[in-house]
Formats: sequence, structure tokens, C-alpha cells
Amino acid sequence: MSTNSSKLNSVLPSLPKSLTGIKGLDEITRGGLPLNRPTLICGPAGCGKTLFSMEFLVHGARDFNEPGVFMAFEEKTEELALNVASLGFDLNELRNNNMIRLDHVHIERSEIEETGEYDLDGLFIRLAHAIDTIGARRVVLDTLESLFSGLNNQGVIRAELRRLFEWLKEKKVTTIITAEKGEGTLTRHGLEEYVSDCVILLDHRVANKISTRLLRIVKYRGSVHGTNEYPFLIEDDGISVIPVTSLTLSHVASFERITSGIPALDVMLGGKGFFRGSSILVSGTAGTGKTSIAGSFANQTCLNGERCIYFAFEESPQQIIRNTLSIGITLQDHLDKDLLRFHASRPTLNGLEMHLFSINKLVNDFQPSVVILDPITNLITVGSVSEVKSVLIRLIDFLQSRNVTVMFTALAMNDNIGEQSDESISSLVDAWLLVRDIELNGERNRGMYVMKSRGMKHSNKVREFVISDKGLNLIDLYLGPEGVLTGSAREKQQLAEKTVHVLRDNAIQRKDREISRKRTVLESRIASLKEEFESLQEEMNKSYIEEEIRKEVLEQNLREFTEGTDNNQQL
Repeated sequence: MSTNSSKLNSVLPSLPKSLTGIKGLDEITRGGLPLNRPTLICGPAGCGKTLFSMEFLVHGARDFNEPGVFMAFEEKTEELALNVASLGFDLNELRNNNMIRLDHVHIERSEIEETGEYDLDGLFIRLAHAIDTIGARRVVLDTLESLFSGLNNQGVIRAELRRLFEWLKEKKVTTIITAEKGEGTLTRHGLEEYVSDCVILLDHRVANKISTRLLRIVKYRGSVHGTNEYPFLIEDDGISVIPVTSLTLSHVASFERITSGIPALDVMLGGKGFFRGSSILVSGTAGTGKTSIAGSFANQTCLNGERCIYFAFEESPQQIIRNTLSIGITLQDHLDKDLLRFHASRPTLNGLEMHLFSINKLVNDFQPSVVILDPITNLITVGSVSEVKSVLIRLIDFLQSRNVTVMFTALAMNDNIGEQSDESISSLVDAWLLVRDIELNGERNRGMYVMKSRGMKHSNKVREFVISDKGLNLIDLYLGPEGVLTGSAREKQQLAEKTVHVLRDNAIQRKDREISRKRTVLESRIASLKEEFESLQEEMNKSYIEEEIRKEVLEQNLREFTEGTDNNQQL
């Protein structure tokens, strides 16, 4: 069914669209605003309607070679040019090049009330002249309420609105019409949204003294579009919208491993560290070294020649740099090489959606391989636990879709592992490190667990986490006669056992020397007995040899005597 659907979609014609050039909006609208059709931009005062419309015109003239007409019914042209100059838009230059035409139309409400008659023929003539003069392809009318400010006849308003929209379509211009939000309706008259082909609602909300601007596409005839609310920012370079709420679980899982910056921790993680593009949670009570772990990870990332963004919600960058110096880490060098960037702010600076948007924007601009958020528990001050969880889920999905490794630190409010929730994201992350206090013998030391690490072998042991001026290290918890020992108790027991080993070695050496001496004495006695035996053997052999010699001499004499006798007889 999905194959047939994709084939059908490839055959069906798509609605022609006009790119806005506004960051993120063209992605949400699948290509921009409907070409040669009117689009209604509505919302309360201060939500950014005029700026939105002006940026649409400027990008059209500057980036797409499409001249535009901006017809204002409230602000004068000089005021418009001055207002958008702070965003880097030089309207005067574009006007001199006949790429933009600004026109201010003053409508006197009393004149409409006095005559009792109303139509837009005069507007059509004036607007047609402006369009034809520069060959405009884009038009903005700001704002619609001013055209009907003195009318109460809904029939006339409906008829003139319809006539206006049809006239704009006949002129084949892509148009934005702005309108003020009404009570319970998208516009004050409640009619404009029905005759518009595309309706975009801008909103500016304030909750807990924190403001957030949001954009929603209410309707879009003939086109698929994003239907969620999307946060947007108005910054020095204009409007930016990122579709952070439309992410899907389609990212590729990497098999590449990256070091944590702590060799002993890498050993606990199968000897290779984390997966690239994974999410890591480091949680623990206050003072257990979460920021030190994050700083070590950032340092190792930069030492490898990769980029890292550190989002700090508690400490300033200079505080973090100073504090990490005490453990032998110099982050300032990485800042100087533009491998490391800090973004430090209190969570109350923005709402959750705006924090999410800012992170997305900075990641897209800097293109890091590692992102650190320290700590995420501070976000609870600007939203509920469920809202924080929702934002973090979308953040994890966004970063993993770009193969960016993210490390969160979280403050645990208790020391009970079973109750450890860590803003309910411990089940979402790929690896979870828990750092806890271990209080023994009047001392407070630290222990680290690898609670989970998806897709790899990892240690199930608790390791003592040691922070010193030489850096971070993990050592095996020491099991002494009285149980698990840490800190000075471990060192004392190790010293005692070392002393026992030294004494035992000394005793063994003494025994070896004694044995050597006894061996020497015995060997000497054996040599003496051997000489005595050889002397006795020689003495015994002496008598035997003499007897043999005597016997040989007698036999020789006897032979000689016998031979002499035989000779005499012959004679």
C-alpha cells in the first residue's frame, strides 16, 4: 500500500509554491507559500506579523529576484525602513534598485462614516500602479483592519474581501495580508480566514513571566503541511523557525565508539567508550563530580580535533574553566581554537520551547560532534516534568538524527536508586552513569555505577570514583576484613597489607638464607665424607693391588725357573 501511495504521489501534480527564505518555514510548508495566491498572517500585537511580511519581501527581492510591493496602512515608509534596518535589511537600496516599492495609504475613518459608501476600487488602482511600475511578483498588505476600520456592515466587508482576494489572484502575485487576532476568532472580522488559501497564526505567549513566540499553519489549501506549533525567534538576522516537533525515529545508528575522556570508564564500557551519536545521562547528588565528568568529556572531544557545545544552566563559562583547571583540564585552549563553545544562561531566560530552539540553532550553526547540557534538572523551573521530558525527547531525536553525541547531567534529589527518575529520561538515553556518595568510617567518597549501556558489554561493578589534581579515575572498591572500604580506610588497609607482605617477604628471605647456609654446611660435610670414602677405598685398593703385584712376580719367577730347567736337560 505504501508503494502504491508513493507512486501515486509522484504522479499527482504539486501545488506551485513561492519560497519565503525564512529559516525553517519553507521546510514546514513543504516549499513556501502558495504561488500567486493570498496568504493570511494573523496574530495579536507584537507577535511579528509586519517583520514576517517584510522578510518575505526582502528575501524575494534579494535572493529570488522577485520584486515586491509593501503597502502599509498604519506605519509610514520611513518608519518601516528604520525598523527593519536593525535586522540588516537595507530597504532604501532595494527601493533605489526598483526591487521593492513601499507605499503608505492613509485611510480616514471619519470620511467612510460620512459618505456611507465603501469600495476598494481606489486601492486596486493604486496597488496595480505599484505592481506594474516594478513588475512586482510579491505583495504585502499591512494590516487589513485599517481598510475596514469604519465599517460595521458584514455584508459589505465580506463582498469587498472576496473581491480583493480575487483581484490579487488575477494579478498573479503571491500576497501576504496581515490581520489582527479577534476575540475567539483568528481575525477581528472572522471572515478573512475563510477566503484565504493559506492561514498562518503567530502567537506571543507569556507564562511564568517567560515569553515565547509560536507559529502554526492553520490551513493550507492544496498542500500537506506541518500542523504543530513551532517556536520561532526574532534575532539580528531576522526570523528563524525550526520544525523541532516534527521529528521521527529514522536516524541511523553508528557503530563507531568514542572515548569518554576517562580511560577507566572506557574499560567499564567494554574498553571502547560510548557509541557516537548516542545519548548519555550522568546523574547523582550534589558534589559527586557530574560537571567534572562533563568537562572531561568535552576536553577529550576537543583533543580529538572535534567540536563541542557546552550548555551550562548553573555556572558561567569562566567558572567552569577555573574549576576544571583544578583537575588538570585546560578548556581555555579549546575556546581559543574555536573547538569549544559555551552557552550559559539561567533556565528562566526563555521558555522550554525557546531553549530547544536555541540549542537547535546553535547546533546547526556550529556543527559540533558533541553537545553537553549541565544540568537538565534546572529546566524544571520553567516547566513541568512532563514538559521537560517532551522537550528532551525532541532534543535527543534532533541530535541523533545528526549523529551528534549528547551528554546530560542531572541532579538526583535522593540517594535511592529505585526512586531515581532523573526527569523521566533515564529510559530514553542509551547510557546511564550514576555517581553516588559512599559514606564509611566518617568519610564521604564517591562511587560510580554503569546503570545501563545499550548495545555493548559493560561492567556491573561499583567503582570508586576519585577526583584529584591529576584528573578523574575509577578504582575497584576494596573488600577488607570488615567489608567494603573506601578512601583513607582503603589506603590504611592497603598499607597494612603491604606491611604484612613486606614482613612475609623478609621472613621468606631469611628462611632462604638459612636454608642456603645449611645447604652449604651439608654440602661441605658430604664433600668431607666423600674424601674419607675415597681415602678408605684407596687404602683397601692398595692391599689388593700389592697382592696382585706379588702374585704376578711369583708367576713370572716360576716361568723363568721352569724355562731354565728345561734348557739344562737338553744340554
